Amino acid sequence: MTTPDTDPEAAETTRLIDETDYEVGQDNIQTQIGPFGLDIHNPVFLIAGLGIVAFVLGTLMVPEAATSAFSSLRDWLTANFSWFFILGGNIFVLFGLLLIVTPLGSVRLGGASARPDYGYAGWFAMLFAAGMGIGLMFYGVSEPLSHFSTSVAEGAGSPESWAPLSGAPGDPEAARQLGMAATIYHWGLHPWAMYAVVALALGLFSYNQGLPLTIRSAFYPIFGERVWGWTGHIIDVVAVFATLFGLATSLGFGAEQALAGMNFLFGTGDATEGGRYLFGLSYDNPVIGADGEEVGRTGAGLKILLILAITGIATISVMAGLDGGVKRASEINMVLAFLLLLFVLFVGPTAEIITGFFAALWAYIVNFPALSQPFGREDANFSQGWTAFYWAWWISWSPFVGMFIARVSRGRTVREFMIAVLLVPSLVCVLWMTVFGGTAITQVVQDNFQGAAEAALPVQLYEMLSQLPLTQITSLIGVVLVIVFFVTSSDSGSLVIDTITSGGKVDGPLPQRIFWCVFEGLVAIALLLGGGLAALQAMAVATGFPFAFLLLLMCVAIFIALRNERKNPLP
Repeated sequence: MTTPDTDPEAAETTRLIDETDYEVGQDNIQTQIGPFGLDIHNPVFLIAGLGIVAFVLGTLMVPEAATSAFSSLRDWLTANFSWFFILGGNIFVLFGLLLIVTPLGSVRLGGASARPDYGYAGWFAMLFAAGMGIGLMFYGVSEPLSHFSTSVAEGAGSPESWAPLSGAPGDPEAARQLGMAATIYHWGLHPWAMYAVVALALGLFSYNQGLPLTIRSAFYPIFGERVWGWTGHIIDVVAVFATLFGLATSLGFGAEQALAGMNFLFGTGDATEGGRYLFGLSYDNPVIGADGEEVGRTGAGLKILLILAITGIATISVMAGLDGGVKRASEINMVLAFLLLLFVLFVGPTAEIITGFFAALWAYIVNFPALSQPFGREDANFSQGWTAFYWAWWISWSPFVGMFIARVSRGRTVREFMIAVLLVPSLVCVLWMTVFGGTAITQVVQDNFQGAAEAALPVQLYEMLSQLPLTQITSLIGVVLVIVFFVTSSDSGSLVIDTITSGGKVDGPLPQRIFWCVFEGLVAIALLLGGGLAALQAMAVATGFPFAFLLLLMCVAIFIALRNERKNPLP
């Protein structure tokens, strides 16, 4: 058995798995539908595709019932299994850090003679854009501000409070540090450790062990030949569901924020009077139900149009391929994001941001044991509503981000890989949150500006920027960043799902990648119409939960593979 990026003769004599006669694509169905050729894995593509189609249709047909079901599912999972998510996250971080400092870190993905396919600049850009883009834009201001507000509030520490730990009622400086520590906890080591586990497993078993680049391959040391049967089919189907719904959650957040930015820049009229319009269409005006209560806001049609438009752009990017599409868009976004970050850093409260960066890191270290405690938590709203949701969301993203990272990381040593994937992006996230979130908090504490704190989540970034010079330009850059992050996430996600559903082939027919790119947009639309952000969060949690078990098994498989590589290194 061979894959495109392995040396068959070398792999045959050294790899841990040399008794399998499985060939990449041997279970695939190759057919022609009109002018389009298909090369799909049977039965993974059919089960995943039909399941997602049924979900989209059911959600759109009974949106009210879907909304209730989504909310109940999310609440039940986070209330009963928050300890499991938090404990699992701790295991992934510890595992990643141990690989950096132990001799196992010297193993090279692809063998001792392998060299990286991408330079550091392009590699970092793709890692960052694929792994965190839309989330940082959506939560960069809102999360630090939210944790600060709940921590400083008079009722912080009560069972009804959403403050992390016991809060810091009446103490703005302590509340700032606690809020930043909680934010860094959610965006630092833990999510990147989850991504790194999946990426390392896929890279090892594909480049070093000669197995297909698909999720099931990582479980060969545990399940043996059964990974090519229904055990493997179920693993890959779960990975497809997790990837698609995790992506749809992010795309839904991105659509909400991009549209909010456009409304901030180009909207006219007053929503309180029911006369707000964006591009001539009603937006953000209250919708009144039969009982006279507000049941929602107008603008669903605009969200659908925006998702369709951006999905179309992502489809064009898919057609351009990995180097021409994802890599180029990622590099453009990195430049824009860096320029926006520098602008806020030097035009905003520079001294407070710089000192706040180191203070936030220290607060994170000090509060890390309490924040990562899985049992006996008194801050149930925070640990369940924030942390458990985040961990499930990151886990649901891990098949997508992990496989994407694996595809662009051949030639790196495990130590280099872990430092780059685990530590470097974590520090960038700390810097981002300190600059944007710290600026928003300073506006509240020093300037008494409440606009960002009182605004809806998707608008808070733009409200913060409104207090700085060149608001129109920086807000427009913010909208562009969200859209391009949307494109890179959808683009790379469709490449990954297509690889899974084509049995590990990395060069499947173009129509298949287009199919998945389109369906990511349709799922995001269905979730927004069937329950809004609550529905998006619910499906991220629901699909992340079963995949968390698979991530724990991956750690075992990685250890087995690395120990074998140390004894029998691949040339």
